[in-house]
Amino acid sequence: MAKEQTNNKQIQPELSRELSLFHITMMGLGMMIGAGVFLGMGISIGKAGPGGVVLTFALNGLLALLTAMSFAELSSAIPRAGGAYNFARIGFGRGTSFVAGWMEWFASSVAGSMYALTFAIYTVRFCQTLGWLDPLFASMPNYEPEQIAGLIEKAVAIFTALLFIYINYRGSSETGKIGAIITVGQTIFVVTIGIFGVVTVMNDPSRLSNFVPFMPAGWLQLLATMGFTYVAFEGYEVIAQAGDEAIDPRRNLPKAMIYSVIIVTFIYVLVAFATVVSVKANTAGVGEQPWEWIGNFKEKGFGEAVAKLMPYGNLVLTLAVIFSSTSALNATIYSGTRASYALGRDAMLPKFFSKIHKKNKTPYGALLSTGCIILFVATFLPTADVASSASIMFLFLFFLVNLSVIKIRRNMADELEYGFMLPFFPIPPILAIICQIVLAVWLVHMSWIAWIIAPIWVASGIAMYIFYAKSRAKTSDHEIQILYEELLHKTDKYNVMVAISNPSNAARMVQSTYRICGAKDAQVELIHMVPVPDQVHLDDAGEYLITGKEALHEAMLYLSIHFPINTTIRYCRNIARGIVSAIKEKRTDMLVLGWHGKRDSLLFNIGSTVDPIIERATCDVVVLKDCGGNKTFDNIMVPIAGGPNSAFAVDIANIVSENNDSKITLMTIDTGRGAFDLKEFAAIQTQILGVSKNRFATKVIKARTPLRGILKAAKHYDLVVMGTSNKPILAQMARMTLPEKVATRCNRPVIIVKSNQGVRSWFNRWI
Repeated sequence: MAKEQTNNKQIQPELSRELSLFHITMMGLGMMIGAGVFLGMGISIGKAGPGGVVLTFALNGLLALLTAMSFAELSSAIPRAGGAYNFARIGFGRGTSFVAGWMEWFASSVAGSMYALTFAIYTVRFCQTLGWLDPLFASMPNYEPEQIAGLIEKAVAIFTALLFIYINYRGSSETGKIGAIITVGQTIFVVTIGIFGVVTVMNDPSRLSNFVPFMPAGWLQLLATMGFTYVAFEGYEVIAQAGDEAIDPRRNLPKAMIYSVIIVTFIYVLVAFATVVSVKANTAGVGEQPWEWIGNFKEKGFGEAVAKLMPYGNLVLTLAVIFSSTSALNATIYSGTRASYALGRDAMLPKFFSKIHKKNKTPYGALLSTGCIILFVATFLPTADVASSASIMFLFLFFLVNLSVIKIRRNMADELEYGFMLPFFPIPPILAIICQIVLAVWLVHMSWIAWIIAPIWVASGIAMYIFYAKSRAKTSDHEIQILYEELLHKTDKYNVMVAISNPSNAARMVQSTYRICGAKDAQVELIHMVPVPDQVHLDDAGEYLITGKEALHEAMLYLSIHFPINTTIRYCRNIARGIVSAIKEKRTDMLVLGWHGKRDSLLFNIGSTVDPIIERATCDVVVLKDCGGNKTFDNIMVPIAGGPNSAFAVDIANIVSENNDSKITLMTIDTGRGAFDLKEFAAIQTQILGVSKNRFATKVIKARTPLRGILKAAKHYDLVVMGTSNKPILAQMARMTLPEKVATRCNRPVIIVKSNQGVRSWFNRWI
């Protein structure tokens, strides 16, 4: 049966990989250079002034680049259709990811209807300018021309939307090629406007006086204009939706995102500059400051400015907007379709959404559903406030993606293959999060209705997840699944979790932890993470349960007589993440596990199990190396350097010693730079642990390096107990910490410990 299921998975239709770096870069550009910049330019200059409009687009570009880098990192590591939905699924689980996909689907679809209407409005306006509609107006004298033009705009918007829905139905290759052609055209027209502005200033430098005053309304107006025009930079995330269809996605997706944001920021700043200098002061029809004159036309201000700037300005503007709106429409249909397809693929929406056309390899079910939303909004709803709602949800999405990049890098760096990694991590996503919160809140000054529509849509998504998706969602390869669990005891006792890997070491692990559990009067949680090969589907993980049950039953024979015990077997592609997740869920006080041996990679936690557990665990951790069997420890050495884990190392040494007659030596290394004051430290620990004054001996050893001194001294002891390093994670990259070097090279049993220090522990590791 398992084979049949595997074969069925293999023959399921998949999306085709046909999109090159050029195609997906043009896809991002096409969605960004849309109608948003043309509609927002006049409003922004009227609110923020001539300098404010340039800064608005420059700062928004910088903010977009921060988030684009987060998208780039996650897309290079998780190159699948779904974008923010996939990132949230892996970072935060099913519920959050469903809401993310639900918001992205709605935002992209509504933005698509706005672009269809923009195309229709400017096309009809151009036809009216040429007089082509005059015969039609004359034949219908009972209706106002504006009414007739409005109906024609709706019809053109519907026809245009249907045309691009069909183009997307034809396949990703057709979508990418047509989108690239349109984007090249729109870029040429928009850049032409910017070049005319530069040439105008070169011929008439007095136009630069249009920038005085630079910020007449104050700097706070930038928040309003940035929030309002941020939708003009929304578009690079559509590149993440091409993960299943891009050629070499790990390399090309990050490149396309960063290239597109840089290019579009340069174009926007150039066009904003051209808008400001387009009108000469004190000319016919301009009886006030040029920026005020442009701002008075609001959303039409850009068009009026371009008409003054260059010959045939209305024609160039119309062509630029037509190309831009259709390109953005094409990209938003693609994005909304892939977002809903991802939900259907994982059974969070009905199966219809995951249907793929056998010939065109396109998700026609998701495309049809997305098309229905676009057509409905374009036909019946006022799009201005709904588009603002889309902007807010894009800000919500980007906020969530920036959170996801931090959590996924923190918890899963050793599981994923990255094609691009954020520089100066985690500063860029943190800055982006702060800015997105401010802009989203400030958008209330532009559209309070948006703050009603957006929560309603989010609430409907939460309801959809609770009543439909939650019970049907497929298990993801990156999720943690409970395969077997026996919860026999629930007490308020100190909770010790013991990680058991296989039957061969179960007994040895338990004997080593017996003293620790007794000293803490603990309740014991035995956990086994099932090691399932990568090529085996998650649904078949249950076939690997037998080994895990044998290991747990072996351990229970030794411990169940003395301690209350619960057992659990879980599956996760990454054992470390599975154990850390269980620690948090079970509210574990101490984790005991075996030493993994020498690390497999030079990077700080790549390729190992114990290293990331030590870094991420929210409890005390005790790592045992060669401490099993019936070994007794009468002579124990505890290297002390004064770190925050030193006291915990002394506590564990005191617990695992055979009896009160065992010798425990607290030792420090003098490398010529001054030694740690051991006597004072020993006196404090004697008082804290309530032992005799003679319990701990102290010793100072002179050595060139701490490693040499510890390894040389360890030859004379039965056991070495030492605390982990608390250096920041970045400082540990490309080299082992001292405790790891000792554990790797020492031929004596070793225990490495880490105490839970809460916020302080997190701060030390990261900052």
